[in-house]
Formats: sequence, structure tokens, C-alpha cells
Amino acid sequence: MNKTELLQHLSDIEWDDFEVKKAYSELPKSIWETVSAFSNSSGGWVVLGVSQKGKRFEITGVENPEKLEQDFSTVLRSQNKFNVLINPICRKYIVDGKIILAFFILSSEQKPVYFNSLKNTFIRTGSGDQRATDSEINAMLRDQLFGVMSARPVERTTLKDINRTTLARYRDYMLRANLSSGYNNLTEKDFLEKLQITDGKHLTYGGLLFMGNNLAINKTFPDFRIDLLEIPGHSYADAEPRYTFRLEEQENLWEYYFAIIERLRRQIKNIPYKLDQRGVGIDDSPEFDAIREALINLLMHSDFFSPIKPRVRVFTDRIEFENPGAFPRPISELLKKDISLPRNPVIAKLFRMVNLADNAGYGFDKMLKWETATKTKVLFNNSIDIALVTFRISTLTNENRVQKEGGAIGGAIGGAIGGAIGGQIGGQIGGQIGNVVDAELLTDKQLTILNIIKNNPSISYRRLSIYLNINQSAILKHLDALKKKGIIERVGGTRGYWKINNIK
Repeated sequence: MNKTELLQHLSDIEWDDFEVKKAYSELPKSIWETVSAFSNSSGGWVVLGVSQKGKRFEITGVENPEKLEQDFSTVLRSQNKFNVLINPICRKYIVDGKIILAFFILSSEQKPVYFNSLKNTFIRTGSGDQRATDSEINAMLRDQLFGVMSARPVERTTLKDINRTTLARYRDYMLRANLSSGYNNLTEKDFLEKLQITDGKHLTYGGLLFMGNNLAINKTFPDFRIDLLEIPGHSYADAEPRYTFRLEEQENLWEYYFAIIERLRRQIKNIPYKLDQRGVGIDDSPEFDAIREALINLLMHSDFFSPIKPRVRVFTDRIEFENPGAFPRPISELLKKDISLPRNPVIAKLFRMVNLADNAGYGFDKMLKWETATKTKVLFNNSIDIALVTFRISTLTNENRVQKEGGAIGGAIGGAIGGAIGGQIGGQIGGQIGNVVDAELLTDKQLTILNIIKNNPSISYRRLSIYLNINQSAILKHLDALKKKGIIERVGGTRGYWKINNIK
């Protein structure tokens, strides 16, 4: 931090990596809380010789900078006060004739960092220091085994705890996705041991989670699940009902991957899908690549020993992936360079061997392609015990895609809007709708409604109103217009479903 950057910080009180202390002649007692908080979070600057009055900073200076610097550094390096050795980086500035000392505290590799006793563990929340909760301290203690546990054997397990269906599916997938891999030619015993699914007698923690029977997994990881909810609103509060879909329990991580990715596929419209010569599905869409990368990240990097469960939440305006367990580095650092530090290396390798993951980093580059493709934001949030990735989605996304690509509803509503709105809706809306119905008679909103109905025939007009963010009376007018054109009809009344008719 140079002098210009210091002055920029002093002009704005809302910095989460910057804390000022008056400290005219001696170190304040609260400084140790800040050192602990920065060490346990993403690091930050402790600035001495500046006082805070309301929402303004006042430069007061320090009386004896050499003594303060020596006292501060001696305490941090002695390990008599703190449980780990801390090496601060010191800078001295002169502002308005007054001396300011600034110490940069690095994020510690070994957490938790505390002074005197474990209860004096602090974390940084916003621009303040907070005492860590028991669950946050436990998360930091578990992270001392970061990258280690997945290869350790689970003594209570045997090879009978492997899910045979999952093993067969995985080997078949590898044969098609990674034909040249030498693993395809191994015996089952060698295959399981070389991939560290087992140690020959027992399943490893990673092997159990990835390929075990659900009953065996739950003996080690009680209430094991990856929770997926689809919520018809912007929050739980405005969702009625609370959710429209909740994923059933699956046997293991491999089975969860396929169950979840199929649900998420429905959220990304018009994915060009085809099979390559080996019979492996190809999804050529940057949006889908981004979502798949986030899901793989969640499965590879979750702290499965945490009481918090991995969660995927699909709201009308966003998709959230919530991992128990923090990212291993500050997000700013992970965004700048590829850092390969998987929490569960065995699980990461199993996904990598079938080309669903690669060696480089946390896949942030792939996830950020969402922004270019959708013009909406990807947000990354990191706390002590949770990492959250949020993909913003627009209610207009489907309409924009219909205008851009001619839209695909079911098979396709192809062609160009205003030219020939062609294609198929589930079945076929007559070769080209442009040849049967005047293109001007189908608005973009109506095309979007058809798209939603195709994917969810039982949807109510109230739910459509939430999805499209327009009032219910407008939805009813669009539905009436589509019914009058003979494109849709309601089967079974209020508890029935929408039927999309073929037009000839």
C-alpha cells in the first residue's frame, strides 16, 4: 500500500481489509482482535496513528513509531500471545507532518489464529471484527486437514459397500469419455485402488462419497444429501408454494451429479445437444458450461464433515450453489490465477478422469463465461464455513434468446421472428408458424409463455406471473389469446394441465 492508496482508504470508511487505531503512544488492546480477524479471513491493514470519529478519519500520528513497531512485531513473532507465528509487513507514512504506521497481516495458512485461548478467535465481517462462533472455529479446525481426508480409509467399510450400479456406470462413462486412458484396461481391484476409491480392504472417504451405497455413506456422514430446490420466487418469503421441486435422495455423488445436472439443464434453454462418435453427450453452450462447472465445484470442494449441507437453489432470478467449507484462498487471488487446491483430491480426480473437470484451478474462468453469454452477473462470496456462487438470471433471457436464435420451444420454434417463426413446440406447430399464423399475432411474451408451458405443463397462471414478472391479469390475457388461436388448451380444469396443440 503506497501513500496514495492509504489516502484513498482514509477517504472511505467502508473497507473490509483496513482497520485504524489511534495508538498515539502505546498499542491498543483491541489490536489483537483485529490481527486474529485478518489472519482468519483474507488479510488486511492495521493502521496506527489514525482515529475514527463517526464516519470520518482523523490523522493523529504516533509518538514513538520505532518503539510501537518493535513492540507489535515482537508480540506477533514470539508465539507467547498467539498460537501461530505472524510476520507483519510494516510501512511508515508521513501525512500532514504526522507519522502513520501500517502493518499488513497476511491470511494465515493455519487457522484458527487466536490469542491467549481458543475463545479469542476473531473473524472479519464487513468492516468490523467479530468473535468466531463454535461452528466457524470447528470449520477452521477441519480445514487443517484440507486436501487430506478424502484419501484416508473408512475403517468400518468393506468392498461390499461399493454401489455396483454406480461402478458399472462410471467405468462405462470413462470408456466413452476417455477412451485412451490406461484405467480402462485395469482389473476391477486395480482400478479401485489406483483411483483411491479403496485401499484394497476399505473404501476411502472420497471413494465412499463418490461410489458408495447410500446406507454405508450415512453411517459415516449422517443425513448425507445434496439439496436441490426449485423456488417460484425471488426469495422463500414470496414463494408460494415454498418450492415446486425438491430432488429425491440419490445413492452417492456420481448419481447426484446426473440427477442435478438434468434438472439444471431445464433452466438453460436452447442447449445444442448431440452425441459424439463415442456416444458421449456434448452440450455446446457457455451458459450450461458455467452451471456445470459450478456443480462440479460444489461436489469436489464441499466439506462433507460439516453439519451444513451442499445446496443448489433455483430462484426465478438466480441460481445459487452453496458449499459447506470456504474457498482455500481469497476470491481475488483465485480469480487472478489457477490454483489447484481441491478439498477432496480423490473426488476431484474421479471427475477429472472422465473429463468433467480439469487440473487447473477452481474453474472460475468457465463460470465467468456466464456473464458474457447472458449479460448478467456471477457473484462469488466466501466466509469461514461457506462458499457461495450465484448466477443471476433475467426474466427476459428466454425472450432474448427466442429473438436471437428464432427460439427453440420443445424441438424448435425456429426461424426468425418477423420472418418465419418456425419450428416445433413439443410436437410441431405446423412446419412454420409464420406460414400458418401471422407472426405479428404471437408476441415475445406469448412465445416465452409457450416455452414455460412446454417444460412445465401443470404451471398455474399465478406462477407464470412470478416467472415473467408481470401481473396476473396480463398473463390471463396472453393465455386467452393463445387459446383463441387454438395453440393451447386447458385439460382438467384448475388441477389439470396445459396442452400444446399441433397446427396444420
